[in-house]
Amino acid sequence: MKFESQPSYSLGQRTPASREVAVGENGGNVTLVSQSALGAINRGRVLQALYDNGPKSRADLARLAGVNRTTITGIVQPMIEDQLLIEGDASPSDVKGGKPARPLYFNPDAPMLGAVLLLPGTIQTCLVALTGEIKAVAKAEFDTHGDTEAFIAVMTETLTATLSQAQQAPFGIGVASAGMIDSDNGTILTVNLAPVLTGLPLVAILQERFSLPVAIDHHPRALLVGDRWFGPGRGQQNFAAVYTGEVLGGAFFIDGKVYRGLAGSGGELGHTVVQIDGAPCNCGKHGCWETVAALPWLRKEAARMGLPHPKSVSCARLVKEADEGSNAAEELLVRYTRNVAFGIVNLQQTLSLNSYVLHGDIAGGGMKAAELIRQHVEQLVVKRPGQEISITVNGIGEGHTALRGAAGLVLSSHLKLVI
Repeated sequence: MKFESQPSYSLGQRTPASREVAVGENGGNVTLVSQSALGAINRGRVLQALYDNGPKSRADLARLAGVNRTTITGIVQPMIEDQLLIEGDASPSDVKGGKPARPLYFNPDAPMLGAVLLLPGTIQTCLVALTGEIKAVAKAEFDTHGDTEAFIAVMTETLTATLSQAQQAPFGIGVASAGMIDSDNGTILTVNLAPVLTGLPLVAILQERFSLPVAIDHHPRALLVGDRWFGPGRGQQNFAAVYTGEVLGGAFFIDGKVYRGLAGSGGELGHTVVQIDGAPCNCGKHGCWETVAALPWLRKEAARMGLPHPKSVSCARLVKEADEGSNAAEELLVRYTRNVAFGIVNLQQTLSLNSYVLHGDIAGGGMKAAELIRQHVEQLVVKRPGQEISITVNGIGEGHTALRGAAGLVLSSHLKLVI
């Protein structure tokens, strides 16, 4: 399937970038910013205000985005004309004699975003509206040790099934992938649980086949982006996402931006060492956080303790059985959440993010698991006066969060949002 390539949206940027303006505060360093760049910054602020706060009037958007009220129309009107935003019905003004306010929000009929979640053995694709609504979901399986061309064929077929349901060419395709990802060059470096993906230049492959912009990032970072736009991270400036499953991973949102590191190397949390001379890890080191806080450890311990059907043990099952009176399930749940907490303690002591969103197996334990982790962290962290540490669970489900996050990768680049 081929789409006509769309120009990168500038969201109504129709004036030449011929002038530069000085931006600075309180006598500090002054940076020269071109007029077009300043316009893109302001548009990004407005869009982020909409994502963070929902439908708002022009006056409210000007206040929330920190832009001049006299220029807000010049920012939003081109987006209305480009059918990215729509105005709702007028509501009475709170100001006597004021004009009725018409709330602005994303147009549900605007071009959608293609999204892919690529995990060992499974592919999931969908279309995501700018409002976060998910449509046209397709799923497939692939051989993790199979032939590269066979995988590409399955990927192409699955993504084609989704994109063919778009009414118009999507803005682009975002991919959330397991493994180590070079997000700068669009390559999957290595996936220990799916060697067929190792070394795959997936962005170039998908761009050639679909003629659309493509972005890729590490699965936990996509979860973080999904949290940022559509979940518990909405409106926050600092937080982290932590994922547990067959592996452990995470990502950081610091000072309003996703931290990626060189070529996407930042956030390999599963391979931070929490136990010197501990158990061997798939990466070749010993004592990685992943070796004591992921499903392989949990199921090994369940078998050692004699829990029934240890190969199917999960955090959700431990919570259920603990609530039903199982002392063994309660004991293992406490140990599991403590092991997850140890890594969060290191993050808190290093970055002081204060807010952590759980995903994957540990999130299956719901608020009980989150509260146990919070208690462990509280006991182990040296807190500052007034400091509150939040441990939450994204309630919309890992798959949807990751797919929305993959779409968010396209949002950040194609719609000029800062993330």
